[in-house]
Amino acid sequence: MDAPRPGIDVPDHRGRTGLDRVGRDLDRNPDVRVTDVEVLAAAWHVLRRTTLEYRTPAGEWEVQQRETYDRGNGATVLLYDPERRRVLLTRQFRYPVYVNDHPDGMLIETAAGLLDEDDPATAIRREAAEETGVEIGDLQHVWDVFMSPGSVTERLHFFAAPYDGRALASDRAGLAEEGEHIELLELDIDDALAMVRDGRIQDAKTIMLLHWAALDGPFARPAPREK
Repeated sequence: MDAPRPGIDVPDHRGRTGLDRVGRDLDRNPDVRVTDVEVLAAAWHVLRRTTLEYRTPAGEWEVQQRETYDRGNGATVLLYDPERRRVLLTRQFRYPVYVNDHPDGMLIETAAGLLDEDDPATAIRREAAEETGVEIGDLQHVWDVFMSPGSVTERLHFFAAPYDGRALASDRAGLAEEGEHIELLELDIDDALAMVRDGRIQDAKTIMLLHWAALDGPFARPAPREK
């Protein structure tokens, strides 16, 4: 008799079961039929290999396999000081970028985190407080984006919110018990955009929110009047 499989037959350390059932009941696209789901890893997040049948434009069914990494959905926020024209970013060590040729793995980012069981707005308020020490007031939803749709299931919810830079208590933040050692960076918006152009800022969500802030957000210049 096979041993019970954590996350499939019995709860894993996060209390999950049925991880091999995800996707089997999808029927929103009549040209896709999921036939098998295999859990390859589920230490914290979940790596699956899914076998599916896909109907091509020629009307023929072909068998495909896709590996997907399910880490849950997340949220991120650009904190900005409109009077001082500054943004508040974080810098912390990220091993995945370090192992992929980033000079030192110290990535400059907007505050972000996983939703866990919370709605996006609640989650980003929590993450911003943990990562920056800032308690968010008014929160503006910007957009929702699939960041790496070829293999990662995550949908990231983007927000922006004002903050008072004069009230910052420290230039360090993060939860040490979770291995977070975060440096806070207050940057002029023009300096931040220059760092995007020269490659000092390489994080996708941060680049997107900085450009939004300059084009459509709090630092956007008024459109010229028609003559």
